[in-house]
Amino acid sequence: MTATIPSDQLDDLVLVLDLVRSGAARTRPELGRRSGLGRTVISQRVGHLMRAGLLEDGELGPSSGGRAPRELRFRSDAGVILTAELGATSISAGLTDLAGTLLGQRTEPSDVARGPEPVLAQVGALFDELLATRPDAPVWGVGIGLPGPVEFATGRPSAPPIMPGWDGYPVRDHFARRHDAPVWVDNEVNTMTLGEFRAGAAAGVRDYLYVKIGTGIGAGLISGGHLHRGSQGCAGDIGHTAARTDTTVVCRCGNIGCLEALAGGAALARDGETAAKDGGSPVLAARLTENGVITAEDVTWAAQNGDRAALELIQHAGRLIGDQLAMLISFFNPSLLLIGGGVAGAGDHLLAVIREVIYGRSLPLATRDLRIVRSVLGDQAGVVGAAFMVLDELFTRDRLARWIDAGSPAGLPDLTAA
Repeated sequence: MTATIPSDQLDDLVLVLDLVRSGAARTRPELGRRSGLGRTVISQRVGHLMRAGLLEDGELGPSSGGRAPRELRFRSDAGVILTAELGATSISAGLTDLAGTLLGQRTEPSDVARGPEPVLAQVGALFDELLATRPDAPVWGVGIGLPGPVEFATGRPSAPPIMPGWDGYPVRDHFARRHDAPVWVDNEVNTMTLGEFRAGAAAGVRDYLYVKIGTGIGAGLISGGHLHRGSQGCAGDIGHTAARTDTTVVCRCGNIGCLEALAGGAALARDGETAAKDGGSPVLAARLTENGVITAEDVTWAAQNGDRAALELIQHAGRLIGDQLAMLISFFNPSLLLIGGGVAGAGDHLLAVIREVIYGRSLPLATRDLRIVRSVLGDQAGVVGAAFMVLDELFTRDRLARWIDAGSPAGLPDLTAA
């Protein structure tokens, strides 16, 4: 559908909607002051957005001496967003309103290596559970985070090392058909990065770096207030940078010496099992006897409880990760570094080593005002961030024009092709 709204009017509509959605302006006079638009133009654009079902009048606002202006509200309850973060060993699904507020979440163990059909069927079942709690709410969009490289323009995974059978799989089409809604797919670390930026510890920080240390290792970058995906969508894939060359450890990507293969959760589990079997860690040996396997969580638990071998593994991983991050800090110069993911649960043992290496190896100017802290959203970061990914795309200039032309933002067939 071709928009019939003049270009300048469309720019005004996007500006007005963003100001109300963000809370930067709550009344028509505030919109005028913030946007620089005249009273008549504000009235027209607000009316347009109300007819499209995006804004509504709220309560009376504070008076500055005359008649109290009526507040405007973004209709965050007009629909819902479905989101999912797929990790290597688990799935977390979420349901949010149109402001990105989490209304419900479901998390289950899962093995992404089973392939796309069974894993996405499991995601679909979790979505059904969440939608059953809001049976009358229309789905305005779906956001999916995957644990591997994603070509953002097509929503298809691209040769993901830990996802056999997923290369080129049409994840977007799968959910667009199921929910008759537009779908966006990205790397899970990017969705976590957005989650912390919009609703977590990085709110208001224009240049920041998020690093997930889980089964794999990845990074997301907010530069100048915008998520940086790179030209093909794989920016931040630090897990497959060369951390060491004097090693024979083969990564799942096929290369030798990758950071992920030496310091990620799978590496901690592998090396922890070795320590359990060769007598280096009686604590891990007892866990191995009890459970038949050692996980990264076992290693972090043992380290927190004073096990020397486990602590050395955590510190070794921290030094390798810190070396790579020191280079990124000097190159990118963020003001904040957030550490998330399951291995980040190792707590201060890991964070202290990462801090020490970064401050020791990065340029002094790059670290002068740098804060290095843990993620505050935890396992909610990915599902919340996926919602904001969808919302940011839904309210772009072109889609807003199509919605207003059609007279309704929901259920439009031409919107399902994100």
